[in-house]
Amino acid sequence: MSEGERKLMDDRGQYLQAVTEGRDVQDADWTQCRILLTTERVALVADEKRVIPLSEIDNVGGRYDVNQNAAGVASYVTLHIGDDVVLLRAPEQDAFETDLYRAFLDNTIVYVKHPAVKGGVVQGAEWQRAKIKLTDEAVKLAVEDGQYVTIGRDDIGDVETDDRTVDGTERRVFEVEHTDSEDRSVETHLTGEGQQITILEAIFEEGVERNRANLDLSPTEQQIVMALHSGVSPFDVPEFVDEDVEDIEEIFDRLIELDVIETIRERTEVEITSRGRQVASEEMGSQ
Repeated sequence: MSEGERKLMDDRGQYLQAVTEGRDVQDADWTQCRILLTTERVALVADEKRVIPLSEIDNVGGRYDVNQNAAGVASYVTLHIGDDVVLLRAPEQDAFETDLYRAFLDNTIVYVKHPAVKGGVVQGAEWQRAKIKLTDEAVKLAVEDGQYVTIGRDDIGDVETDDRTVDGTERRVFEVEHTDSEDRSVETHLTGEGQQITILEAIFEEGVERNRANLDLSPTEQQIVMALHSGVSPFDVPEFVDEDVEDIEEIFDRLIELDVIETIRERTEVEITSRGRQVASEEMGSQ
């Protein structure tokens, strides 16, 4: 390894060459290999050794089900390298993907506006530079004004994107909704350059997917989630939706099981979760 290069992961795994020189490989299959990941490259060691410098990877993430061999696998990471596409899977897939994202992001500089929105109110925050670090649990930002911002990867309620001029350059900006250390709903806006944008998009899409509320909620359940999201006290919900207290208790139980709300102190003292915020956002978007 070169000076300063660090090994992040070394384990058995598999790769599938989905595209070669711009053409789908229809008969592609998984090949057993050793995967060596460093801060500068990915090496795939099988009968032959292939080394992929991180600087040559154009895009990461998203499925590329070139055939049934790829489609039949629940989880893999996709690398777009010029006109080639390679799929990778490892025994500890989540940990491998985090290590891969870390290789691109850790200790690099991004631009951050925090809090851009707090409690639904736009703040006067300015864009600042921040050093980024990724863990299994969170995206951590050390901002130049001394703030330390943590975005839990299981606490991302919604992400929107916009193109804006930041530091004199047109950039893609991620507007990330999450909670702060005091459990208040806030938005942190982030942007970067090149590969940073690609990796941040993969991380945030994964976070939203973790909390995406693909739930079959009844109209009353949806109304309750909207009420809680709007600040209605859990104790006022029965009157708000015109339902008996006992019926609301049963609905609270179901929403707790679905991780849409969570208990605070008493059985009926609840607050909206990131998944619940996603339900509310989707409901408001459909109205």
